[in-house]
Amino acid sequence: MSVTARPVAVEWLYEFVRYRELFFFLVWRDVKIRYKQTLLGAAWAIIQPFTLMLVASFAFGRVAEIDTGGAPYPIFAYATLVPWSYFQYSVPLAGNSLISNANLISKVYFPRAIIPASSTLGGIVDFAVASTMLVAIAIYYRIPLSLEMLMWPVLLLPLILFATAIGMLFAALNVKFRDIKYTIPFFMQSMLFLSPVFYSPSLVPEKWAFLLHLNPMVGILDSFRASILPAQTIDWGALGIATAVAGAMFALAAVYFYRTERTFADLI
Repeated sequence: MSVTARPVAVEWLYEFVRYRELFFFLVWRDVKIRYKQTLLGAAWAIIQPFTLMLVASFAFGRVAEIDTGGAPYPIFAYATLVPWSYFQYSVPLAGNSLISNANLISKVYFPRAIIPASSTLGGIVDFAVASTMLVAIAIYYRIPLSLEMLMWPVLLLPLILFATAIGMLFAALNVKFRDIKYTIPFFMQSMLFLSPVFYSPSLVPEKWAFLLHLNPMVGILDSFRASILPAQTIDWGALGIATAVAGAMFALAAVYFYRTERTFADLI
């Protein structure tokens, strides 16, 4: 079957399988670069969300007294700071990945989508390391075990899907419009406040609830929190909407990336 006879999705999957060794190499390279010549190494994956948890516990838990449904604010915040930290790390890395790999793109042929995809997968190591501290905090606050806790690693899948979609879109736009790299930090700052990292979506007025859930991070982060806190249950409807929106955004980003990747070598 010729390349033109294959559907785009099938062709991409075939190319990823064909170049899987390069894909895994780039993932491992990003992981090594992350920890190379660092004093504390993987401990930074815990220090960053843990420090934010302490600050948020004072600002939102003590001063603003955000309603947590009876849960201790530190674990209320940390349960979302772990997936948020993954998102905050992966999207900028993926968004700038094509520019930072310009020499590789101009010299060797391979599916260009491998580069932003490998950038988002590299953050899984940080996610896993930071999750170990969540276990310690849960034990400290005597959070009982529940079946919903088994959803914690499963919820990583829609998170990766959304992060890859945004990262791939930014990466493609960054090649053509170099000022996109200045837009990415602004986007991440905005998403921090538009996502329920430090507050519960239930605090948002009902008339804005629909618009709020158009942001996939709302359903995803709230599900991460609900999988840990015993007083909260996963809103499967919100999670379904978040996954569907993330999937739609991934499809749109993939189509745009596919249509523009042939020009990357010339523009970069």
